[in-house]
Amino acid sequence: MKQKRNSSKRVKRVSKKETTENTPSTDVRLNKYIANSGVCSRREADKLIENGEIKVNKNVVTEMGFKVKPGDTVYYKGKKLVPENNVYLLLNKPKDFITTTDDPENRRTVMDLVKNACNERIYPVGRLDRNTTGLLLFTNDGELAKKLSHPSHKVRKIYKVDLDKNITKEHFLQIQEGLNLEDGLAIVDNLAMIDGSKSQLGIEIHIGRNRIVRRIFEHLGYDVVKLDRVMYGTLDKLNLPRGKWRMLTEKEIIKLKHMN
Repeated sequence: MKQKRNSSKRVKRVSKKETTENTPSTDVRLNKYIANSGVCSRREADKLIENGEIKVNKNVVTEMGFKVKPGDTVYYKGKKLVPENNVYLLLNKPKDFITTTDDPENRRTVMDLVKNACNERIYPVGRLDRNTTGLLLFTNDGELAKKLSHPSHKVRKIYKVDLDKNITKEHFLQIQEGLNLEDGLAIVDNLAMIDGSKSQLGIEIHIGRNRIVRRIFEHLGYDVVKLDRVMYGTLDKLNLPRGKWRMLTEKEIIKLKHMN
């Protein structure tokens, strides 16, 4: 079967032919099938199954762990569910955008920047602070998002940091050795001055704790004037202007999925 390539253009509405192509070729757990259809998360899908809201071939299924077989038809509220194609999108986030799918204060969110990218329901993987710029990954692939977000996978992240003043040699060495913050030890993988500047640094880190890079420098009395994520896992910002997005290539997707 010829696989459709991802494109940065709007995804077309699902046709009858595409519906056939999107049916599973192997057995798939029902909660995963529902989640892949864009209805909800797997955890929420478990609740729908438990409450008897899901039908397979017009029969109500409440069994946890039930597997959808090739040729089966799944319904929710009388509507036939069709698994979506997985989408993998990379955004170069600008300042003043909140990393959330919904903001009760109606502030600008990163979803505003990718709203015309595809018809599939995608989510940001991890987050960047409102005033932090740089790489942010979006996908509807729940398994990959969970893998990349889990601390055990130690996803590599590189940031460019602009400080309000020159860093001292003592503080530079302290950061390299690790700092004790209020929520535990913060260890960086690498720290370097950019072009010899003592106020512009490159920092490589795999810790995913909230505002960790800013807090490292604030702990030592520095204000972070600019913070830009220039690398995420195997992805970089090459040829991706600020505020723009692009779909990942097949090669990039494979690298992300097999990243240690």
